[in-house]
Formats: sequence, structure tokens, C-alpha cells
Amino acid sequence: MTEQTFTPRVFSGIQPSGGLTLGNYLGAIKRFVDMQEAGTHETIYCMVDLHAITVWQNPGDLMRNTRELCAGFIASGIDPEKSVLINQSQVPEHAQLAWIFNCVARMGWMGRMTQWKDKSGANAEGSSLGLFAYPALMAADILIYHATHVPVGEDQKQHLELTRDIAAKFNHDYGVDFFPITEPVIEGAATRVMNLQDGTKKMSKSDPSEKTRINMTDDADTIAKKIKKAKTDPDPLPDTIDGLDGRPEARNLVNIWAGLTDETPQAVVEANAGKLFGYFKQDLAEIAVDKLAPIAGEMARLMEDQTEIDRILGRGAERAREIAAPILAETYKIVGLVKS
Repeated sequence: MTEQTFTPRVFSGIQPSGGLTLGNYLGAIKRFVDMQEAGTHETIYCMVDLHAITVWQNPGDLMRNTRELCAGFIASGIDPEKSVLINQSQVPEHAQLAWIFNCVARMGWMGRMTQWKDKSGANAEGSSLGLFAYPALMAADILIYHATHVPVGEDQKQHLELTRDIAAKFNHDYGVDFFPITEPVIEGAATRVMNLQDGTKKMSKSDPSEKTRINMTDDADTIAKKIKKAKTDPDPLPDTIDGLDGRPEARNLVNIWAGLTDETPQAVVEANAGKLFGYFKQDLAEIAVDKLAPIAGEMARLMEDQTEIDRILGRGAERAREIAAPILAETYKIVGLVKS
């Protein structure tokens, strides 16, 4: 078996399920931009709309959310000329490879996925087959491009481990070195942004309370008010990061500051040691408004020309298929399928 050399390539995606938040920005999109600008890898970023329909979506909302997410990517710094920017459903090779991976993966592997257990809950029998098979489609999203690296949050790390298992089993079963064993990229101060009112919970667009999150469409006044009203504690900031142990809300705000300014959390606490959180939040609000309000404004501008967004996504799909189609064709040859 000849060892294959793979082009350094990054793939990652976000579901267009509506309500892009600061958590999406710091935990994913800002990192996507950094990897794009580093220039060390080809970068492919995706609105994973096929994943979104594993639970029912209003069709009109799904289309609008996909365009809004695309606008969010671009407004945040993703350049459609430097990166391949796509929505998943326009590149059919994703779904075609997913079926092959459905036949490689094992039921036991899928059943052990913690996200399946969390999302299906007590109603596993009533959940969609797509929700159960979600990780195989995620593996196909990555491997249809022979992606070598995937920036992921901690909550997706298990799915990426399964992607590696699927690639290894496919290679072993067919005696090839065809799919790369993709490496996770988990780094940064704010890869997991927490709820502004409860630092033990992840910031979520599904939370019924708006004050728990910063939406990427929020204007400057709204961003500032939410930061200033974020839950904290009465103690001042310590001079070491260890001093935030057991203070989840305080640690969350320090991480947000670090994520927005590209500092380490330790540097943030050293610079603000002894400061009460009332003053810290005022300063953080200014930083957040400076970084985020322009993105919200650019998103609004982009959404006024949805034809241009569709053009960008159409061109992205063409570029993506130039990479994906040969990989799928070779997969079919390896498996013994005749392509019509």
C-alpha cells in the first residue's frame, strides 16, 4: 500500500439554524478567518444545511438562515476568493460519500455519540434516522475534500474522532491509504463561550432569554447593555487565572475579552488585577462594540443583496466540486461501484 501525501486543507462548518451568536464567532468563525489568513492550508468553509434538516426546519427560514450565515462569514472576514465558501446541499458529493460511510460505520459507534443521546433524549424512537447518522455525514463533509485539519469545539471532538475511525476502517477494509486521518484543531481562549447569565451553560441561540447571549446582528447599544448586565460576582479580578477557579461567570468574561483581543486569559487578568467587575464590564463592552458592531452592520448590508449571496455560494459550489468530484470518483472505483 503506497503512502499518500495529502494537500494541507482545512474544512469546517456551521449549521444555518438561525441566530448567529458571539459563541459562533469566537468559537468558530474568527478561527476560520485566522486559518484563512495564515495561508498554510487551503480553507473550505460550509453552511451545513443538510445537517440542519435532521430536525424539522421551516423551509423559508432555512433558506434565509443559510444566506444570513453566509453574510456572517463574509462580514467576519471570510473572503470567498481566498476560501471556498459553500452551502452543503449544493455539493451532492457530500451526500453520496455519506451513504458509503453509512455502510462503513457501525451502529454501535453511532449509538455511543453523546450528542445523539443528548438530542434524542427519551424519544430516540421518534428521532430521525438522519439525526442518528449525522456523524457519518460529518465525516463525509470532511473527507470528500481530503481535509487534513478541522477546527472544532470540544462538543464536536467526539464526532471528529469518529471521522478518523471511519477513514481508518475504510482504508483498512479496502487495503488503501486513500482518506487522511484528519487532525482536530482545538485552540484559543474562547473556543467555548458561555451563557452571560449562567457561566456553567454554553451560550445558545435556543435559550429563550435574549440577555443570555450576544447575537451577531445586535447593534452597538444592545451589545453594550448585554455585557454590562452580564452576571458576575462581587470579588475583584485576581492577578492569576487560577484565581478564577470556581467563578464561572467571571472566567467567561475574561475568556471573551481574551478572544476578542487575541490575548491570553492570563494576560487579561494581569492587566486588570484588582479591578471590580463593574469597571471591567464597561471596558469589555467598549471592546465588544468596537469588534462586533461593524460585523452586524456589514451583515445587514450583505442581506440587502441576496442575489449576490446566491452567486457567491454558486461559485463556491463549483470550486468545491472541482475538489470533491475526483475524490468521489476514486472512492467509487475503490469500492467497486460503476459510476453512471
